[in-house]
Amino acid sequence: MFSVNKRVFSLNNVNRFIFKCSKSTHTATEAENSPLHGIRILDLTRIVAGPYCTMILSDLGAEVLKIERPGAGDEARKWGPPFINNTTETCYFVAVNRNKKSVCIDLKSSEGRDIIYNLAEKSDVLVENYVPGKLEELKLGYGDLKKVAPHLIYCSITGYGSEGPYKNKPGYDVIAASMGGLLHITGPKDGEPVKVGVAVTDLITGLYAHGAIMAALIKRFKTGQGQKIDCNLLSAQVASLINIGSNYLNAGKEATRQGTAHASIVPYEAFPSKDGYFTIGAGSDLQFTDFCNRIGKADLSKNKKFQTNKLRVENREELVGILRSVLKTKTNKEWTEIFEGSAFPCGPVNSLRETFEDPHIRAINLVKTVKHPIAGDVKVVGPPVSYSESGNFVRLPPPTLGQHTVEVLKEILGFSEEKINLLKGKNIVH
Repeated sequence: MFSVNKRVFSLNNVNRFIFKCSKSTHTATEAENSPLHGIRILDLTRIVAGPYCTMILSDLGAEVLKIERPGAGDEARKWGPPFINNTTETCYFVAVNRNKKSVCIDLKSSEGRDIIYNLAEKSDVLVENYVPGKLEELKLGYGDLKKVAPHLIYCSITGYGSEGPYKNKPGYDVIAASMGGLLHITGPKDGEPVKVGVAVTDLITGLYAHGAIMAALIKRFKTGQGQKIDCNLLSAQVASLINIGSNYLNAGKEATRQGTAHASIVPYEAFPSKDGYFTIGAGSDLQFTDFCNRIGKADLSKNKKFQTNKLRVENREELVGILRSVLKTKTNKEWTEIFEGSAFPCGPVNSLRETFEDPHIRAINLVKTVKHPIAGDVKVVGPPVSYSESGNFVRLPPPTLGQHTVEVLKEILGFSEEKINLLKGKNIVH
């Protein structure tokens, strides 16, 4: 027997629980349709990697309690401008914190620690991204919480993990990207290293953490036991080098910056057009032939120097020079029309305005609007994954600081009004 959110299951009815949580019906609410409906998560994360992970889980129906510092909260609440609709709500914070409940608790106090213990008993997962050792100092490490909630899945997101000489160092996206090889391969050929336009290492780490938590939940359904998950920025970044890492490990090939070009495929890069840039990816000989025919250069695919991808890579500079001279003669709109129905993938390099006004993005309704209690209408990019038999939804706007503190203390922990007011008076909760 084991407990999930204080409800008891035997191994014989685990399958019925999974069925109830994931099976879609026409009459069930969106929340009840969601795969993680009934799962509660304590979110002790800030900035990007952790909040991104817990937002994915919240989209899938988990109840996420975002534990924040009274009076301050997640640092991303201060990372503006830009702000939304002339309020103090930052675009940065709302990007990764929808579908969550904000609960302000002073973790440095014994009373605050006891509240976390109580919540852990009634939760399934805890996610944190504190500097290594900090929560242990506060008696909120995995060893502490395992004693009161052995079913709890405890996921730590750090810069460098729990082992190795860097384990106690703080971690940031751009540092992990630097040390993990990404900046070495990003930027123009012979130019300076360039940071990716978003915190991609944070996002990758958040995705790894989300997958690890899902796997740990499945494991717990089988055993009834929680476990600790260690997920870190540097390891996630190195794992994401994929073929570039394999090139070095197995062929001894050191990577170089290629701009938008691909080290092993030609043509595969952004070419200047008459009014911007247009990206072409011809990954096979058939695709290259189609491309050449459409740009009025059928002879190129018959040229002995360009007939195979291996030859095209060897003669990259000559071929790319020819293609550049052709592609700069027309606009992105003209090339889009010419390449309609092509065998090869291609597309313009869009600005954000062009991205969000793209007819496909509009047609799939990827952008959602939620009503925020302070900022009014807030637009967010919804979940990029859909399910045929369950839900993945934007249900709640990003919370204001401490918006749900009283609700959580009353409804989950059963605290009286008097007790809550006492905690407020001592600045334990806010």
